[in-house]
Amino acid sequence: MRISIPISAFVAAIVGFGGTLALVIAAAKAVGATQIETASGVTAICLAMTIECLWLSWRTKMPVITAWSTPGLALIAASSGFTMPQAVGAFMVAGVLLVATGLFKPLTRLIAKIPASVASGMLAGILVSFAVNAVKTIPADPWLILPLIAAFFVIRLFNPALSVLVVLIGGGLAAFLTGRVGSLPVPELSTLTFIAPQFTASATIGLALPLYLVTMASQNLSGLAVLRAAGYYPEPGPLIGVTGLFSLLSASFGAATTNLAAISAAICTGPDVHPDPAERWKTGPFYALAYLVFAVFGASLVAIFAVLPQSLIVLVAGLALTAPLANALSIALKEEAERMPATVTFAVTASGLTLFGVGAAFWGLVAGMAVLFLEKLKKR
Repeated sequence: MRISIPISAFVAAIVGFGGTLALVIAAAKAVGATQIETASGVTAICLAMTIECLWLSWRTKMPVITAWSTPGLALIAASSGFTMPQAVGAFMVAGVLLVATGLFKPLTRLIAKIPASVASGMLAGILVSFAVNAVKTIPADPWLILPLIAAFFVIRLFNPALSVLVVLIGGGLAAFLTGRVGSLPVPELSTLTFIAPQFTASATIGLALPLYLVTMASQNLSGLAVLRAAGYYPEPGPLIGVTGLFSLLSASFGAATTNLAAISAAICTGPDVHPDPAERWKTGPFYALAYLVFAVFGASLVAIFAVLPQSLIVLVAGLALTAPLANALSIALKEEAERMPATVTFAVTASGLTLFGVGAAFWGLVAGMAVLFLEKLKKR
């Protein structure tokens, strides 16, 4: 055991949690969740990740790290017209699809066949609104927002992983010291609140299916790639199946989908953690311990976010997604032959189109695949 193991695990957990908690709050607000339901969702998803990391790391003896689906949360936050019970039903359907993917290898291969350009175009279309909304916060409170934006881009030159967290903490402190925050909430322990699911065709097609696709294409496949790049070659099915199972079990308490981590996993899988790759799996239990703490105090953390200025929350969410947006755009436009399908996917998804009660992410994917099919048909 080296001190670098728990340090790497805790840094990964803090970056993953603090950097995107604003996105969890935004997703909950988009589906009309109350503060109690939001706190329950944060608690449930943290508990799910605690168990997943403990079990998968111990079972595989590899540093298998899980996370909530950042692109999935962005998809939920960008959606409209869904209630919290409908969202819970969609989370459960997505969990079932992930379990099925873990059990049946052809499903994993089928998702992998979606061109990276089209999948990235859909993801970029989801993320671009957050970047735009972050810019729109400047007129609302320029004296708070502009210094935070400047700090973000300076800090990311030296430590990209911590830049969002520094902005969140620094912005929160600045808001508090300048009187932009009311009285701080009383610390309280978290509780779980059961939310009865409601299954509708529009939520299944417009929310559950895109959530499943973006989680698989943008999270699970990239999470597996991170592990392989570090020299680990686990069987994908059990990893995806376990995250799907706990996504299904935690959904009734307001938790969104969990999946294999990419950025957090990169922090826990490199040689800086331990020179011996066989010892790096021990980051999993420490990472799980951090999320257990987050689960216990989830209600207090959500309550703190509730009193922060809305412009700060929107800014943090937008800044947290700028790097994934840049990466998605670069992948979408990388292959010249697939630029038009990727661009169509991006445009339709970013438009916010809702047709027959089904959201833009689904139609963006359909449009992009249709254009790709026509172009390949012409080449024949």
